Amino acid sequence: MNTTLNGKVAFINGGSRGIGAATARRLARDGATVAIGYAASAIAAEALAEEIKAGGGKAIAIKADATDAAALTKAIDTVAAQFGRLDILVNSAGVLLLGPVDQFSLEDFDKTVAVNVRAVFVATQAAAKYMKDGGRIINIGSTNGQRMPFAGGAAYAMSKSALTGLVKGLARDLGPRGITVNNVAPGPVDTDMNPADSDFAAGLHGLMALPRHGHADEIAGMVAYLASPEAAFVTGADLLIDGGFAA
Repeated sequence: MNTTLNGKVAFINGGSRGIGAATARRLARDGATVAIGYAASAIAAEALAEEIKAGGGKAIAIKADATDAAALTKAIDTVAAQFGRLDILVNSAGVLLLGPVDQFSLEDFDKTVAVNVRAVFVATQAAAKYMKDGGRIINIGSTNGQRMPFAGGAAYAMSKSALTGLVKGLARDLGPRGITVNNVAPGPVDTDMNPADSDFAAGLHGLMALPRHGHADEIAGMVAYLASPEAAFVTGADLLIDGGFAA
């Protein structure tokens, strides 16, 4: 195990699968105590916590529905109370709902905003109360916030580009307290949301400088850097890790 994050406590919303789960493993390996927030995947979250503990790390699973502001805030309050501190927030919960504008329902639009944008603000507001100098807030954005090269992704692209503006403003708000706020913006990553063996994958690869899906561990590595002391001077940034998708 690395010791970069020894003594730190991290809350990872949407931490039971995909990029969130890879991030939980990586931050735990770097010495952090990780709280794995989940909405519905209790079994996966508990199994991940046990896996981390079996490897010598410290982890808990905690229910945190990104669409429920009160429940999400309560989960963060509980983590801070249980461990006596909160140093790192990773907003990894997200939804990908696609469809042409004339068929995209207002319900799906509202859900996209609720999970991909509103929950990030709610979690940041709740976590910032507990953070001290050196606090880290890291959002999982998307390269689609900068480039949406196919039809049907307007609402998703809008939600991820909104994070860029939110991060810039939050960085100004929290910078005087020594808290950094950044986005990690992945391209196609091999998860259950966007598998590398899907019919859609080949078309994505044709848009990239590196014609392959990324791995969740690669994204987690960027998150770990932003969570580390080495990134103390990085804030308000939208950092692409997309294989050249937006190049």
